[in-house]
Amino acid sequence: MLDMQKGVDILTEVGGIKTLDEARAFFETRCDSDTVAKLSRIANAEALLKIANAISMTDPDAVFVNTGSDADVRRVREMSIEKGEEQPLAMEGHTIHYDLCQEQARIIDRTFYIVNPDEPVSVMAKKILRDEAHEYVKTYMAGIAHGKTLLVGFFNRGPVGAEAAIPALEITTSTYVMHSANILYRNVYEQFDEEIERVGLFFTNVHSEGPNKPENLPDARVFMDRSWQTTFASFCTYAGNTLLLKKGNHRFAVDRATYYCREAELSEHMFITGMTGPGGRKTFFAGAAPSGCGKTTTAMVGTDFIGDDLAQLWIAKDGTVRAINPEKGIFGIVQNVNRESDPYLMKALREEGAEVIWTNVLIHDGVPYWEGSEEEYPKQGVNFQGEWWEGKLDKDGKPIPISNPNARCTVDCTYIENYNEELAEDPRGVPVKVITYSGRDSDTMPPVWVAKNPDHGVVIGASILSAATATEVGAKGVRRQPWANEPFIPGPLADYMDAQFVFFNSDKIADKPIMAGLNYFLTHASRGGEGEGLLGEKRDVRVWLGWLERMAHGDVDAIETPIGFIPKYEDLRDLFAAIDKEYAKELYDKQFAFYVDNILARLDLQEAAYGKEEGVPAKLFAVYAEQRKGLEALKAKYGSIVSVEQLIEASA
Repeated sequence: MLDMQKGVDILTEVGGIKTLDEARAFFETRCDSDTVAKLSRIANAEALLKIANAISMTDPDAVFVNTGSDADVRRVREMSIEKGEEQPLAMEGHTIHYDLCQEQARIIDRTFYIVNPDEPVSVMAKKILRDEAHEYVKTYMAGIAHGKTLLVGFFNRGPVGAEAAIPALEITTSTYVMHSANILYRNVYEQFDEEIERVGLFFTNVHSEGPNKPENLPDARVFMDRSWQTTFASFCTYAGNTLLLKKGNHRFAVDRATYYCREAELSEHMFITGMTGPGGRKTFFAGAAPSGCGKTTTAMVGTDFIGDDLAQLWIAKDGTVRAINPEKGIFGIVQNVNRESDPYLMKALREEGAEVIWTNVLIHDGVPYWEGSEEEYPKQGVNFQGEWWEGKLDKDGKPIPISNPNARCTVDCTYIENYNEELAEDPRGVPVKVITYSGRDSDTMPPVWVAKNPDHGVVIGASILSAATATEVGAKGVRRQPWANEPFIPGPLADYMDAQFVFFNSDKIADKPIMAGLNYFLTHASRGGEGEGLLGEKRDVRVWLGWLERMAHGDVDAIETPIGFIPKYEDLRDLFAAIDKEYAKELYDKQFAFYVDNILARLDLQEAAYGKEEGVPAKLFAVYAEQRKGLEALKAKYGSIVSVEQLIEASA
């Protein structure tokens, strides 16, 4: 069990304000009358102490309280342009923000959990002892906001009143960060006290970019204090490091679900989307994928888009698994976003009406351009490395692309045509009937398969592998990414895994979701062909989801295999026809043949890795053993490559 409020509260110790009376007196001396009046509307003593200590610690020249009013939201955007963190673009409501060249992704090498002595964390995470973190904060964050304005915002990670929604403070000197928060989250200044009372807690986030110079980056840190549910970020601007309402607070929500809401809630790195099936029925999906692995594209394939990145799930009183999106906007990777594969997003980005913050793309004559848009782009401009021209080389002699592979757009979901705002804002959440897990797998798993039971489903999630992407600074090669949530699981994976088994096997769930694996990244070379081109294209995602929608309702049969159920050709052929695409039997045979040695090697890797961790539930190894036995039997009978016809024969 994770102990809360254990050890020194670093923010309070460095800020030095211990009582509510001290906090109120401090506001009177350090804030103007308008700010004091805004803060007087907040009654929660702990929240006021957090704000007072953040001001005291960082020592800004001024404080701005963002209430979420039209005037305050507009003022934050104006401040960001005046400060130079953003520049306006040609299209009304569009701005560009550039992070430092060396910090355009998550700084995983400088991101730590603050822990107490003997407090276990995930073996895949970095930790720092409380005393050492305290010394850093006292040394580097005391006075970091001098000469700047500190902005304070009151947000909710989910619709007001939702079972799994959690309020949070965002305190930052970055106008870009606060502007992003206004787009991505629900400002609940008016309901902040009520939301704290409903949940019994809130998260606190304190950030300053400091001088924002390359020489400061070695000192940049992102700290998550698990015991006091407070984050600290310094000397950085990339939103994945600084908008700690997002992945910083997601980590705290994971802790809460794992240790305090067992068999009740999950906090996942998942999209939420709905598909319209036969007869007009709505079927909702929640799907996990590591950053940069197609999560946004998959979400927007749905007819009823809810969210593209995070999901809070719980078991409702009616026995359904329900989900909300903690966010109300997207902070999406734009590389390879184009009109064919992402029509809804492209319409929001390229047509008048939406407010959009662009980051780290090419700008020419006030217009953004990015890699993979399939649009003609100019031969020069300004991009994530500064002045750019076609043929410009980096320090290693490689051509500099027009945009960073992790370049982003930030936009409110209401501008996405297939967004179902009514359901997304419903505190009851949407009922989830399908859970999916996917990575970036070029040579092993088929495009889609369904787990035999909840235990097998949890193991699919536990076994995600993915090629490293541009979302993390310094990440290379192929990585294990359990549940795609691995970068955000603070405690031991064994604890998190146990909570997954308990949740999905709960008798409280009256209608258990089906659980499935997805893989869009098989290549021709991996299936006997040539080249690294994909054995499919982005729009095929609609078919894989369509088949899962029918599978969830018992409308299609499937082929049973040692790893789960795979589709029959005829069902996929009909679904491809519905998107005006011919689906050749030859392609199906390549995509769904089992390359048994590859799958066995995957099991070896996972078993070896989990075997080094203490307390991993025995169920995981039992499922691996069951799958291994079945796969080895297939290999003994048919060889290392097993065709679909042979899989059908073996299942008879």
